[in-house]
Amino acid sequence: MWLRRLLGCAYKAEHFCTTTLRNRWKSYPSSVDTRHVFLCRKRRYSTIMAEEAKKLAAYAAVDNHIQNNQVVGVGSGSTIVYAVDRLAERVRQEKLNIVCVPTSFQARQLILQHGLSLSDLDRHPELDVAIDGADEVDSALTLIKGGGGCLTQEKIVAGCAKHFIVIADYRKDSKSLGQQWKKGVPVEVIPMAYVPVSRAIARRFGGEAVLRMAVSKAGPVVTDNSNFILDWKFEHAQNWKEVNTAIKMIPGVVETGLFVGMAEKVYFGMEDGSVKVRDPPLN
Repeated sequence: MWLRRLLGCAYKAEHFCTTTLRNRWKSYPSSVDTRHVFLCRKRRYSTIMAEEAKKLAAYAAVDNHIQNNQVVGVGSGSTIVYAVDRLAERVRQEKLNIVCVPTSFQARQLILQHGLSLSDLDRHPELDVAIDGADEVDSALTLIKGGGGCLTQEKIVAGCAKHFIVIADYRKDSKSLGQQWKKGVPVEVIPMAYVPVSRAIARRFGGEAVLRMAVSKAGPVVTDNSNFILDWKFEHAQNWKEVNTAIKMIPGVVETGLFVGMAEKVYFGMEDGSVKVRDPPLN
């Protein structure tokens, strides 16, 4: 309830600030690019709204799906930070016995930093629930994941869970894949195979598969598994189940960022402070 009130206030604040900034355009000196100032500030308010929406979705998922004596798969990315915050809070307040299995180095560090019990799939090969974020979710609950480069371990952990729950903000909600997420489908590949794999994907499915380059180091992004990532920028909607299977059959492909038929429920934090819950369509 307090989160909904907080987000409601933030939503009203954004509207007020947007209106105020528009009214103040005339007060800036002519030398100032008022449109740039307005857009920068509006972007900052939008970022704040998105972060609050992530928090709302994460808290709802943890509150609805975490129980005592569970083994929990902990996803990766910016939204999962809020889920671990809430999980740690509930463990402290309710004295819950929870064991956590990470999907990445980032997730492992989050678990340790919050003082939660850390395990792995060797000791706990079957999980009660896994909670993770997504880069995009379509109407059938097909996901694109892997923007942070952790797609393979994320899919392994999700596949070991009895229940796979996804958390995201309103910007990740799409009718069809590619509507919101423009960076393509990540594909983890063995380094020596990235050129033939990229050519095979483009030849068979169209679009372009580009090697993901690092930002703070020279050269390509290297995953936790010491592999490279191709970002396949597809041109149109596909039969994602068939495409996922076909790409995985290309020699050198480790895993794709397409999660088809895996998510049981998705929680979207919305701009107005509500949470939208989506279930898989009934076939």
